[in-house]
Amino acid sequence: MDTIRKTLNTHEKALHINLSSRFYGTFAEIGAGQEVARWFFRVGGAAGTIAKSISAYDMLFSDAIYGAGERYVSEDRLNKMLKHEYNLLIERLQEKRAATSCFFAFAETVAARSFKGNSECHGWMGIKFQIQPLAEPNYIVVHVRMLDKENVQQQEALGIFGVNLCYGAFMYHSEPEVLIKSLIDNLSTDRIEVDMIRFTGPYFQQVDNRLMALRLVEEGLSDAALLGPKGEVLQPSEVLHRKAILVERGSFRPVTHVNLDMLAGARDRFMADNCVKPEETVEIMEITMRNLLTTGIIDHRDFLARADLIGTVGKYVLISNYAEYYRLAAFLWRYSKKGIGIVMGIPNLQEIFNEKYYENLEGGIFESFGRLFKNKLKIYVYPTLDPSAMDRVITVRDLEVPAHLRNLYEHLIENNNVEAIESYNPAFLKIFSRAVLAKIRDRDPSWMQMVPEEVANLIRERFYFGYRPN
Repeated sequence: MDTIRKTLNTHEKALHINLSSRFYGTFAEIGAGQEVARWFFRVGGAAGTIAKSISAYDMLFSDAIYGAGERYVSEDRLNKMLKHEYNLLIERLQEKRAATSCFFAFAETVAARSFKGNSECHGWMGIKFQIQPLAEPNYIVVHVRMLDKENVQQQEALGIFGVNLCYGAFMYHSEPEVLIKSLIDNLSTDRIEVDMIRFTGPYFQQVDNRLMALRLVEEGLSDAALLGPKGEVLQPSEVLHRKAILVERGSFRPVTHVNLDMLAGARDRFMADNCVKPEETVEIMEITMRNLLTTGIIDHRDFLARADLIGTVGKYVLISNYAEYYRLAAFLWRYSKKGIGIVMGIPNLQEIFNEKYYENLEGGIFESFGRLFKNKLKIYVYPTLDPSAMDRVITVRDLEVPAHLRNLYEHLIENNNVEAIESYNPAFLKIFSRAVLAKIRDRDPSWMQMVPEEVANLIRERFYFGYRPN
């Protein structure tokens, strides 16, 4: 349907909502003016939509209305705002309008560009709304990053985005994928990034928010999305703030003993290098869009299977559009300065020395490595078996790189930017995900010895990757 969707401008969207007289509610905005409500007042007919507009900037006023909180720009504060304003609507207007109106509460709490200009520009925005009169409410919550350089531009972008969210909730709630795409109408991803979206409520019971997170990356609204071990959609800074981060990139199709052995082999050294404890460390398995698009299209069931299996071994899932490792590193450093470790095998290490990936950089491979290894990032490398002699193990010291890059490679080793994983299980070196996948499809039961028990159980229980019992 989205292929024939007409993109209305912001004025048209706000006026359409005002003239419909179906949705009636409150706007509560803190942090960047009342830019969303302003649109509905500006276009005319706002009396048919707006019951109240409020902006409690002062912390004491805000606490008096919504309750005290540790962080004012947070999902917790947003939820308190939505709950309070929606409950007031029901309390004061239920008798008069409930039978004919769909009530809604729109809220945002953001930190826009300040005069000092050194704070992160981001915020939480959400809407709690009825789809039919007297129905139970539903929620859509998003986290945005404002990328404009000036405060006025950020306010303008937030106003447009907020109208898009309201219009999407009211008009596209039956098509969440279309709703997501419409969020950037009359904007660009150079101005607004959406790194989390969550749909909840009775109407959205069949919506898998993991697929919605994937859709954000597919549509370019964000370059990365984070999922928790239980499948929950998470905002990266809420999880990664002040944590040391250990990340492994792979297909995880399925998760094998090798994948976990790589993390385990790097873990102790990584924590010692960064003087952190296990509870201060987050372990992530990253799947890139390039990996998901190997067949040209994304198989959603296949993606969910991978996410489930990563979750069952207790790891976070990062969906990213970062083909180059230096871009992944820049994303992670945005949230934490406690230390970042990237775990990879010998083949991947060899790939990052392929200069074709850095032709878009003026400084080529040297610039990419400068970006990658700043802030003391470290790569931990898992050994591999020599394809030509399967009894020979190839380690960091055995890797062949182009002659003109050999000194660069030696420099990285000598400065401990690249370090060999020495604690590993030699028996696992013969395990390859592609071979495991082939055995699953061929009904060869030996695959079960190549993956963790909980992974094997889940594959059999849910018939993932074409599994069928003999």
